[in-house]
Amino acid sequence: MGIEHSDFQAPGQYIRALLEERGWTNRTLAIVLSADESGINRLIADKRIMTIPLALMLGDVFGVPAEKFLELQQKYELAKARITARPDPSRAVRAQLFGGLPIAEMIKRGWLPGVDQVLDVPGVEAALAKFFGVASSDEIEILPHAAKKTLMFTEPTSAQLAWLYRVKQIASDMIVKPYSPDSAKIALDQLSRLLRSAEEIRHVPRILDECGIRLVIVEALSATKIDGVCFWLNDRSPVIGLSLRHDRIDNFWFVLRHEIEHVLRLHGREPNVVMLDADLEDERAGTGTIVAEEERLANAAAAEFCVSKRMLESFIARKAPFFAEKDLLGFAKTIGVHPGLVAGQLGHHTGRYDRFRDHLVKIRSIIAPGSLVDGWGDVAPVES
Repeated sequence: MGIEHSDFQAPGQYIRALLEERGWTNRTLAIVLSADESGINRLIADKRIMTIPLALMLGDVFGVPAEKFLELQQKYELAKARITARPDPSRAVRAQLFGGLPIAEMIKRGWLPGVDQVLDVPGVEAALAKFFGVASSDEIEILPHAAKKTLMFTEPTSAQLAWLYRVKQIASDMIVKPYSPDSAKIALDQLSRLLRSAEEIRHVPRILDECGIRLVIVEALSATKIDGVCFWLNDRSPVIGLSLRHDRIDNFWFVLRHEIEHVLRLHGREPNVVMLDADLEDERAGTGTIVAEEERLANAAAAEFCVSKRMLESFIARKAPFFAEKDLLGFAKTIGVHPGLVAGQLGHHTGRYDRFRDHLVKIRSIIAPGSLVDGWGDVAPVES
């Protein structure tokens, strides 16, 4: 069996072994290579770097691939570098923070006060620690080695987690009376009376405030696909966060009622649990693996609130496959809801989302004046 290069730590050691195997001296090798003997001595003592030309010549002489000499040179250089180089755990932390979080967008949105640019690394790290409420950047929850504090319906992305923390920041500064389950049921009845007109949505923040539910509207960060969230600051302080990423009347009521159902059923009230809802319009919404039953219940309650399932199925059975606008308007008037709610639920049940789009009116400009809003050019006031 020949000499294996993998048994050695440096190219000089390997060359020395090859010489011994043949009974050669350093001078012999120098003569064979037509090289200076002092240079060969330095090479064998690993004081001279193995170059590609040298590796090719040694390969010819010893009958081994030149790559073996070069691999050992690389291995030797790396070993030397590791001796002198100091490990820097902060590099891994920065990789997670700057690679996972949308820092530039958070700066632009005013979430990291005192930081003007991404290149201000120390400033960004300090601001992020403050944003996430921890002592230092290596304790931030998005990091793999940080203690996980939050259980969610689905594993959140770093950007989704940042959005959630912004909602929490704003909600924590709100002064709202303690939550009352009885008042919440009354509030739900009051909300149901607002379904007929889009303009009535302006009353939603006040109604929720009166029953102790904090409503916060935060524009979604890019690619987060968040619709809403429900969590509790404490046993008597539920929070509903909305992104309004789909600025339509049907989506607004569906997502809001979905989150209210979480509140009514005390979902997310357990310590360190958050109901983070993304892609509620997706066909797979509510089918996650952690709390799928909670999501299904919330989806069913939201759909029923917008349009009675029994009445909608009856309407579809009578009118399918052709749905005239006058029929939709008549049905909406009969059940006392805005036509946009019927259009939204009809699209969900039939898969035809291209019909009756004119009735899916925008509502952000209606609800924003009476709400705590962060985004779309505005920065919510948050205590330092």
